[in-house]
Amino acid sequence: MVDFDLAIIGGGINGAGIARDAAGRGLKVVLVEQNDLASGTSSASSKLIHGGLRYLEHGALRLVRASLREREVLLRAAPHLIRPLRFVLPLDAARRSPMLLRLGLRLYDWIGRRQILPPTRVLDLISDEAGQPLRPHYHRAYEYSDCRADDARLVVLNAVDAAERGAIICTRTRCVRVERAGVWRLILNARGQRDVVTARALVNAAGPWAETVLESVVRQSPRRRLRLDKGSHVVVRRFYDHERAYVLQAADGRVVFTIPFERDFTLIGTTDRSFSGDPGAVVPTAEEIDYLCQVVNGYFRATIAVADMVWAFAGVRALYGGGARRLQDVGRDYVLVLDRRRGEAPLLTVYGGKLTTYRRLAEDVLERLSPWFPRSPPWTAGSALPGGDFAYDGVPALIERTRRRWPFLTEDHARRLVGAYGTRVENVLQTATRLDDLGMCLGADLTAAEVRYLMTREWAQTADDVLWRRSKLGLRFSEAQRMTLDRFMTQGNG
Repeated sequence: MVDFDLAIIGGGINGAGIARDAAGRGLKVVLVEQNDLASGTSSASSKLIHGGLRYLEHGALRLVRASLREREVLLRAAPHLIRPLRFVLPLDAARRSPMLLRLGLRLYDWIGRRQILPPTRVLDLISDEAGQPLRPHYHRAYEYSDCRADDARLVVLNAVDAAERGAIICTRTRCVRVERAGVWRLILNARGQRDVVTARALVNAAGPWAETVLESVVRQSPRRRLRLDKGSHVVVRRFYDHERAYVLQAADGRVVFTIPFERDFTLIGTTDRSFSGDPGAVVPTAEEIDYLCQVVNGYFRATIAVADMVWAFAGVRALYGGGARRLQDVGRDYVLVLDRRRGEAPLLTVYGGKLTTYRRLAEDVLERLSPWFPRSPPWTAGSALPGGDFAYDGVPALIERTRRRWPFLTEDHARRLVGAYGTRVENVLQTATRLDDLGMCLGADLTAAEVRYLMTREWAQTADDVLWRRSKLGLRFSEAQRMTLDRFMTQGNG
């Protein structure tokens, strides 16, 4: 008897999204991730749900259209994790034609079929507060809409929903080998413990490790389709007061974002460089950090230097398309490659993809695999993620309701909890009537009750799982507090 209908290798946004979609269609699903959920590319993004305005320059109209139409789908599905954000694009005729930008933004608005997000407008930077932090020679800007997101929590909540629909989520579990016949036989290793499971179909959603999986696990010779693209980001203390982001046109033709981040900080990114090596060991270089600082310093009155950094991170995007083409010419869309052989179980490999299009990617994966499973209709477009069952603009009301029910919470604490858990904040706070009922405070406003919830319901096992992927409280923790949290999690927390 076969254990599962579908086995998935990779616990990033694509793997978790596929697991959720498949489990919701009644399939028996197992997902295997060698580290923590979202421990690779999916927690190292620019934290945006967007169409990719600059992709229009490269003629990627289909990708931009699909991404734009997903923005509001995802905003309705997870309004606690995904929020509307206005982007200010200061005009610099030496970098890009204002007329071409205007035409591009009109197209961006038109193909996006907006129902919630406001349209593009022209800003007078002399009178608008968006001009105050900028150097005085910037007089005009365009302002347009996209969304920001908590990328790692988006992965985790897809996995939570998949598990609640019957999927088995195996973190810190390496698939060391597979054997292919009428079904797949997966040999797994979880902290030295060997296990074997079988599945009717296998999806390789390992992102930048996809070809490594093909070569070392499936034991196929990969066709070297992957092009790895490194993107680095830095986080500094916020250096302007309002809640809009900026799009800065760099001299090399790229754009750099400055994005309000975690109330007190600004996220700056990203770079775009070819990468080779281990995607799990990628870090920002001094040269990349200096590049980001120089771009920001060319636009803002404030000066950003390496000494101002409170955090820096890098990720590797897996792009489809090798060869000698320039990196900016390599498509950002996903490609699904189905390996079907007579009498043998199917293998589907996912190449590329964006945070914004993961839900559509999952639908396409299930469509490609439909010959092997009972056909069932797509369902995720109208279904909320865990905690997202409230109105897209209902966050302030939910914060207020949360503070009425648990009046011992400060406004900032309630805002963070609602932003992470949405309506499921009650699963964390339960019947507490005072702050002490949540157990010891481990740093910032993180309580023992919240950590236990993350360990029992969201697969958190280490301090970094909690501080950098289930939250961004690592920005507010000292090293001593991090060590206390680690001891709490590993030495018993009853």
